[in-house]
Amino acid sequence: MKDYESRAQSWLEGDFDQETRIQVMQLRNSDPAAFEDAFYKNLEFGTGGLRGIMGVGTNRMNKYTVGMATQGLANYILSHYDGDDPRVVISYDSRNHSKEFARITADVLSANGIHVFIFDNIRPTPEMSYAVRLKGAVAGVMITASHNPKEYNGYKVSWSDGGQVTSPVDKEIVAEVAKVSDPSMVKFKAGDKCGEVEAIGADVDACYLRDLLSLCLSPEACEKHSDLKIVYTPLHGCGVRLVPEILKRKGFKNIIHVPEQDVSDGNFPTVISPNPEEHSALEMALAKADETGADIVMATDPDADRMGIAVRDNDGRMVLFNGNQTASILTYYILRRWKELGKLGEGKYVVKTIVTTELIADICKGFGVPVYNVLTGFKYIAEVVKRHEADGEFICGGEESYGFNVGQFVRDKDAQVSCMMIAECAAWAAEQGLTLYQLMDRIYAEFGYRKEGLVSVVRKGISGAQEIQKMMADFRADPPAEMCGSKVVKVIDYLEPEKTGQPSSNVLQFFSEAGDVVSVRPSGTEPKIKFYFGAKGDDADAKIEALKKQFC
Repeated sequence: MKDYESRAQSWLEGDFDQETRIQVMQLRNSDPAAFEDAFYKNLEFGTGGLRGIMGVGTNRMNKYTVGMATQGLANYILSHYDGDDPRVVISYDSRNHSKEFARITADVLSANGIHVFIFDNIRPTPEMSYAVRLKGAVAGVMITASHNPKEYNGYKVSWSDGGQVTSPVDKEIVAEVAKVSDPSMVKFKAGDKCGEVEAIGADVDACYLRDLLSLCLSPEACEKHSDLKIVYTPLHGCGVRLVPEILKRKGFKNIIHVPEQDVSDGNFPTVISPNPEEHSALEMALAKADETGADIVMATDPDADRMGIAVRDNDGRMVLFNGNQTASILTYYILRRWKELGKLGEGKYVVKTIVTTELIADICKGFGVPVYNVLTGFKYIAEVVKRHEADGEFICGGEESYGFNVGQFVRDKDAQVSCMMIAECAAWAAEQGLTLYQLMDRIYAEFGYRKEGLVSVVRKGISGAQEIQKMMADFRADPPAEMCGSKVVKVIDYLEPEKTGQPSSNVLQFFSEAGDVVSVRPSGTEPKIKFYFGAKGDDADAKIEALKKQFC
């Protein structure tokens, strides 16, 4: 008997509910390929938690794999927590089975004697991050698969600072979860020493909104331009609960909804993918903007931690900003206002990821503000904030993949505060006689035009993985001498932590004398290698195409 058949047989013979057994038999009889995929391995609990297709099987998101992950997390917490009241916050988004998985997570943690705070309905990832610190919790769990297709769900773990777990805690939790090899090891039902399960909701909303609104920098401009027309869509996700509310409390009166997409539905019926990076996801919102003459379109992903926007160009057409542009315009606006309000000074700083536009670094330099570069992933931005809690103040930070945060209340990317700040920035720009599109042009004129591009080269199978490894080895052995006719003046190899000051990571960066940069990074979860291109100068668009040809 093959390994996957043995695993499946254990699900048919073990202590699994009748519905699960029936589904295993149906899958075995109707779809042999899917049956093998469901059982050929265990769904891996990585440093970011779980993420996978929902269904029966060891390689699927279901109540048993979620329970096993939670038991491992509980074991880790109990072996490392010194106090007598360990607490965990749980939230979930609108995906199919998210509420069920959140409930199972709460039950297992409670059965292990851990005090659980669980949201009474869908709430965004950043609010979970906020609630971890508000409730003095040791950890937080968010049930979400972000912008993945409807078949997926996931399980993200944050630590006591509200940021996603980083080394060494992440690897230690992974090791503890790996020890839970069978569902029989999971405490699914409460015993004599169960922990309290406490519902939270409106109480946390009130604190969260209060603190985010305290970050306001231009109240007069918001009041004067309160009639700004904003189309907002949550793309069937949990942003519908708080994004319109925070904009309303900010004073904006013309929040235009896309009613079909206000429906919280894990099937995401009106979009191919609920990803605000993609034009197709914003089509209904863009149509609504043209129908109503709106100034801005905002869209958030299912767990409302990332935001995409569209603005009107000089010809009145709606155009999408990419993540680099949104992060740049927000960074400029916030630093400009901090300077005007006399808030800049010693210890203030900005953070960005290494593959995010160097325009942010140029803007920070212009305002005399230090900028930290960190590895890809918002957890590394949160790690910097935690490290400087006693000696600095985080202003804002972002990444090219549409994540941004402002202030120190939340330790993750936050679409609620990002939407609020974009609306405020638009009101402030209007006070200067500018649209957001024109403000972006002003920033380019002051700091230099930059253009970014991303190419993902897919190489499947063992031979593909070997080819990707060889590509990285070749770049290390023979780095490019020139890029677009400009000499390469710096090479950073992130496998050398003693030189970079960062955790070891298989990433290479090449910088040219002209200010162009190329980052090369194999994906950690998919069979692909990613090339991030950044070009500077009036000919940046043409240089991006030339760089693609040179590297890909």
